[in-house]
Amino acid sequence: MNRMKFHVKKGDQVEVISGNFKGSSGKILEVIPRKQRVLIEGVRIIKKHLRKSQDNPQGKIAEREGPIHISNVKLIEREKKAEKKTKTKPKEVAEKKAA
Repeated sequence: MNRMKFHVKKGDQVEVISGNFKGSSGKILEVIPRKQRVLIEGVRIIKKHLRKSQDNPQGKIAEREGPIHISNVKLIEREKKAEKKTKTKPKEVAEKKAA
């Protein structure tokens, strides 16, 4: 299994640099590595017609984000990860033990 490496990942803040949606920006909701595409929050909203079901007794026209090629996207800001707390002794305790 070969993993593809991209310049962006889920949660990053990005800007569209080419195509019909040039200049718009948003957060990455999903990366689709097999097709080299990303879903960006609020960019390329498409309408999907849903047939009648128990969830939608009347049917529905749902709006959702469509995929954009990953090469048309520029990273603005990487998602901040929560700092991991490590088990370390305070300096004073470490110095007392050493002395």
